[in-house]
Amino acid sequence: MIAYQLTIPTENAPGKLAEVSGILAKEKINIRATTISSFGENGFFNILADDPRLAQKVLAREGIPASLKEIIAVIIEDKPGGMDKPVQLLAKEGINIENAYGFVLESNKTAVFVIDVSDIEGAQKILKEHKFKTLSPEALATIEPFHYMKY
Repeated sequence: MIAYQLTIPTENAPGKLAEVSGILAKEKINIRATTISSFGENGFFNILADDPRLAQKVLAREGIPASLKEIIAVIIEDKPGGMDKPVQLLAKEGINIENAYGFVLESNKTAVFVIDVSDIEGAQKILKEHKFKTLSPEALATIEPFHYMKY
């Protein structure tokens, strides 16, 4: 299944993430995961939100450009080599992983590996053939990491 992330180009300066998170919080849009990358004076945020289309619309209304990127959220084992299996399969088929990040759902059991790839249809086919499960946008928006812990 294809899911979506927001990719937001930004200046590498204090308060830029606070500006984005403030806008989304005001609209009651939940940020489920984020990555921040910077290079010199510029960078970008990748954000998984519970309603990515609305988030894009709200940010655009506030003058913040955000592209909606198709991504694949792959369920992997949270153990050594868990991420390596899908990475090796995609590399073997010449599919480039252009951006990726992950998070643990249940320690030593399950994780999510979020990938932005050069050939999304090809990647989906390969992952499905090898019995990898992927998350729908709805499942990704409502996922509850560490639900078993009290913190």
